[in-house]
Amino acid sequence: MEIEEGNKAPLGKLNYLLMVAGVLIIVVGFVLMSGGGSADPAEFNEEELFHPTRITVAPITVIIGYIVVIFAIMKRPKSK
Repeated sequence: MEIEEGNKAPLGKLNYLLMVAGVLIIVVGFVLMSGGGSADPAEFNEEELFHPTRITVAPITVIIGYIVVIFAIMKRPKSK
């Protein structure tokens, strides 16, 4: 029978830093996606609403953020 080493944290400091970085990347992606509205509901600004930043760059940024968070969770902390 093996004796356990005590209460060791499942994730290391680097894991948590990577998770925070991933969440910040996700937030930046959603901020890039926001906007494009108009104060006048009768006015439709197609150029602002369908700008490449909102359509392409922001979703890619959010996906990269999710990949960073998943990597941070899956990465094994270094053993001492």
